Amino acid sequence: MAAATVLVPVEWIKNWEKTGRGEFLHLCRILSENKSHDSSTYRDFQQVLYELSYHVIKGNLKHEQASNVFNDISEFREDLPSILADVFCILDIETNCLEEKSKRDYFTQLVLACLYLVSDTVLKERLDPETLESLGLIKQSQQFNQKSVKIKTKLFYKQQKFNLLREENEGYAKLIAELGQDLSGNITSDLILENIKSLIGCFNLDPNRVLDVILEVFECRPEHDDFFISLLESYMSMCEPQTLCHILGFKFKFYQEPSGETPSSLYRVAAVLLQVNLIDLDDLYVHLLPADNCIMDEHKREIVEAKQIVRKLTMVVLSSEKMDEREKEKEKEDDKVEKPPDNQKLGLLEALLKIGDWQHAQNIMDQMPPYYAASHKLIALAICKLIHITIEPLYRRVGVPKGAKGSPVNALQNKRAPKQAESFEDLRRDVFNMFCYLGPHLSHDPILFAKVVRIGKSFMKEFQSDGSKQEDKEKTEVILSCLLSITDQVLLPSLSLMDCNACMSEELWGMFKTFPYQHRYRLYGQWKNETYNSHPLLVKVKAQTIDRAKYIMKRLTKENVKPSGRQIGKLSHSNPTILFDYILSQIQKYDNLITPVVDSLKYLTSLNYDVLAYCIIEALANPEKERMKHDDTTISSWLQSLASFCGAVFRKYPIDLAGLLQYVANQLKAGKSFDLLILKEVVQKMAGIEITEEMTMEQLEAMTGGEQLKAEGGYFGQIRNTKKSSQRLKDALLDHDLALPLCLLMAQQRNGVIFQEGGEKHLKLVGKLYDQCHDTLVQFGGFLASNLSTEDYIKRVPSIDVLCNEFHTPHDAAFFLSRPMYAHHISSKYDELKKSEKGSKQQHKVHKYITSCEMVMAPVHEAVVSLHVSKVWDDISPQFYATFWSLTMYDLAVPHTSYEREVSKLKVQMKAIDDNQEMPPNKKKKEKERCTALQDKLLEEEKKQMEHVQRVLQRLKLEKDNWLLAKSTKNETITKFLQLCIFPRCIFSAIDAVYCARFVELVHQQKTPNFSTLLCYDRVFSDIIYTVASCTENEASRYGRFLCCMLETVTRWHSDRATYEKECGNYPGFLTILRATGFDGGNKADQLDYENFRHVVHKWHYKLTKDSLIELKESSAKDHSNNDREVLPDLTKRRKEENGTMAVSKHKSESPCESPYPNEKDKEKNKSKSSGKEKGGDSFKSEKMDKISSSGKKESRHDKEKIEKKEKRDSSGGKEEKKHHKSSDKHR
Repeated sequence: MAAATVLVPVEWIKNWEKTGRGEFLHLCRILSENKSHDSSTYRDFQQVLYELSYHVIKGNLKHEQASNVFNDISEFREDLPSILADVFCILDIETNCLEEKSKRDYFTQLVLACLYLVSDTVLKERLDPETLESLGLIKQSQQFNQKSVKIKTKLFYKQQKFNLLREENEGYAKLIAELGQDLSGNITSDLILENIKSLIGCFNLDPNRVLDVILEVFECRPEHDDFFISLLESYMSMCEPQTLCHILGFKFKFYQEPSGETPSSLYRVAAVLLQVNLIDLDDLYVHLLPADNCIMDEHKREIVEAKQIVRKLTMVVLSSEKMDEREKEKEKEDDKVEKPPDNQKLGLLEALLKIGDWQHAQNIMDQMPPYYAASHKLIALAICKLIHITIEPLYRRVGVPKGAKGSPVNALQNKRAPKQAESFEDLRRDVFNMFCYLGPHLSHDPILFAKVVRIGKSFMKEFQSDGSKQEDKEKTEVILSCLLSITDQVLLPSLSLMDCNACMSEELWGMFKTFPYQHRYRLYGQWKNETYNSHPLLVKVKAQTIDRAKYIMKRLTKENVKPSGRQIGKLSHSNPTILFDYILSQIQKYDNLITPVVDSLKYLTSLNYDVLAYCIIEALANPEKERMKHDDTTISSWLQSLASFCGAVFRKYPIDLAGLLQYVANQLKAGKSFDLLILKEVVQKMAGIEITEEMTMEQLEAMTGGEQLKAEGGYFGQIRNTKKSSQRLKDALLDHDLALPLCLLMAQQRNGVIFQEGGEKHLKLVGKLYDQCHDTLVQFGGFLASNLSTEDYIKRVPSIDVLCNEFHTPHDAAFFLSRPMYAHHISSKYDELKKSEKGSKQQHKVHKYITSCEMVMAPVHEAVVSLHVSKVWDDISPQFYATFWSLTMYDLAVPHTSYEREVSKLKVQMKAIDDNQEMPPNKKKKEKERCTALQDKLLEEEKKQMEHVQRVLQRLKLEKDNWLLAKSTKNETITKFLQLCIFPRCIFSAIDAVYCARFVELVHQQKTPNFSTLLCYDRVFSDIIYTVASCTENEASRYGRFLCCMLETVTRWHSDRATYEKECGNYPGFLTILRATGFDGGNKADQLDYENFRHVVHKWHYKLTKDSLIELKESSAKDHSNNDREVLPDLTKRRKEENGTMAVSKHKSESPCESPYPNEKDKEKNKSKSSGKEKGGDSFKSEKMDKISSSGKKESRHDKEKIEKKEKRDSSGGKEEKKHHKSSDKHR
């Protein structure tokens, strides 16, 4: 006490009545503000009371004063009696040890004075018996001690009830007999409970042990759930609520030994008690092992082990010995089958699932890592069983296939189990939630997998055909969202864990094909990129799949396609995304794998083909891949390999094309044309339409015929059996409305390649991309023209003015797309007119054809007016413009040679079949029938085309007088004709190049008014440098074909005087004097004679040769030189032919280059005539005609001198042209 702080000073005691009492009460009031027993103020309050009491014992203060102040304190301190009792207890011990008897007396007086504050019961608990005796609270201390000992013994040591069966075997035997009797009669739980109470009272049975025995009997008699539940509910009303849970906990603890195994009956009893809420899960959960942290550690350990397995499988093996070691390790791991420790939480979970208590089962699974519980097979099967039961009514109504019966699943005899699903809406209640907890472990039950997929398929049919109210649509959309989530989280991962079940893959495709491809591809993306990282089992499966894929791909060759294909098919049934990702990576590296891989994919399921399409698109869209090689001038080989693979695989197998076509369209919309290579390959392989600039003249000629002739003689490789693949491609384009958008995007992208996409790309690459875009447009347009019906084409392709003005499509591309529509439309109108008026005369047919043309083309004539400024139509009519752009080579000429060549080939083939002795007779007969049918088709096609060409020529003959108006000058007319018609179309395609040359010849042959053939040819052959330099390589090649065909016509006229006189002699196109009023069929002296024409041809050849040499020698632009190399082969070929004809003509004329006229008199005569003509009318000589005649005269007078001077002049002129070329090219 001396060391402690004194809280009650002596001055307060001395001046108690004056100030001390007030100060003491004030201190007690302050200390009473915090009444917590753990605080320091509580201990200070005890010390204050102790010090005041000690002053009374010492005699400093009277006990009446102390009791009065204690009474005042009790008003604001309710626990004062207990605190005073503690203080008195301490003082009792202290005063007993003192020798001074007075202090003991003072203490006794103080306690007696405070008896009205502290009850005698509290004092009897805390004071010694001798003190109590002196206070008079008890009579004798010795008797009090004896009584206390007896009570304690009775309370703590004497056994009142029996809890061991051997201690009271009769009572417990009767209890067990009572519980184990036959309960089928009128025995109720209340009656049994009364008997149990009697047994407890009669034999002093421990109620807790009685409860334990009831639970034991309950375990043994599970068929009487309702009876025991009712009995326990009644029994527990007399016990504490926690008793039952503690007894169950002790039971579970008994089996937690290392070798212990908890019986399933105990799990079941606990589950039933949980379901009826007799015990609380949280109270029982703490008694179960293992602890949650141990489960989490085990889960993490499984993840680490899975990653280690992946690392081992992906290790680079350098020798066969290491491979043997790895195989031994695998065998050892397989041999290790450790018995898993008894997991009581999972056991209880299984029991809950079996009785249908989903809520409590869900609570237990929430305490564990995701899918940890379902990763144990018994739990997964229990969840599957519960789902089977829940979906049974719905499956029987909508999911059972026709003709299938299946074994019905009986419902649980438990009213508290989840309600069975009767409709799709009911699935949201519990079923979808159960699947989320099951996860990838649905793989344990393929039957349930099939049931769910069939229900999903039925729902999708109802969803797609549903025309119900808005509220119902919202509900079905929610169900669709849940179905997609289940597919992503459960169905696809479960398929990965199944053992190559092709049936499940096909079953799943039955539902997947009802999804739009956007949903499917998103699911595939999740499956491929995220699902395999969500679970240790899936991590292992992914590594094993890659390992197996490497093994197969290393051994895949053309010779073992069939066995390797079976292995690929087997592997793809479960894990297609991983397999195809690896296969595509190999194809991108080694393009020689394409053919064997395509052949080996024939064992895939429909779902796998769809996944393959997704994987291809993902590989194409990989942002990490560069689409150009390092030199930035060529497209990367990986992209070319993928494009080639796309074409081959989409042609051979029934794969949905919608996603790939939409991807190409999206890339074009984003201004990227690299991926057009994909579309080009797909159309080429699936439709058999090739686009190549290396076509021979024979092939080109065949391409001007019908579809059958094109297929037989127009392509390098005869691609057969494209009917089905073409139909699939057409359906994909029409179903997703991609036919016209792709065409428009390609047409717009041609200029985008140069002005937007080109950017800083190499000029050579820009040219290649432009050519690729253009070629694909031509190829794709050709496919649409040959495969779409008239109705489909007209429905999708808008009018020419809409294409050009609204969609900003270039004119050449717009007419290219519209041309088949015009042909289809005219043909259908012609057929209608023929049916309405059955006339067999040819004239009537021609008249009907012309009428149908006028009906179809009249709106086109009006529409094209808006495409150009009004000044254009002063010289050429809209009718002529539309006619030029709407016709094709099929309309102008019949390729008789090509038809004859193909027919002769078939005859040779039939003869070879007859001569082949090894061929079986049946096959020989089929082949001959095929050849005969093909031959008949070709002859019929030729006849049909001949009739068509005759009708077209008759039509043109009637139209020609209104073609060229020539309101300004003929020179201007020719300029507009070349600018708006010939030049744009001759570089569009190789056939168009031939068409342009033939159309010019046809306009000449028709004796079209106001058309100067001579001027047209002169403008074409003069100054080709700039035209060629502004073309891409492919355009230059087409331009070369055009020039070649033009030269063919010129060469034919040049080769023979009779031919020239017949085809040109009296034609308005060869007038040397151009009259503004047109040709009146007048004087022959106005015509260019044969010799002068030969000089003009010489001049044209000279200019073509000079321009080409200048371009080759002096042009610094590499691409221009390449373009010239594209043009030169055709021109060189024609030059050789020309030289041959000129050599022949030397026998007819001694000096072909001396003079354009036979003698000087004729020259003078012609001079005077020409001058007379100029004076006589409003005629004028064009500047070109002056150049033509003057060049002929100069060359005839000075032969050697002119050549020398010309060489000097040409060399200097070449330099000037070179400078001009460079500046114009730079400006361009």
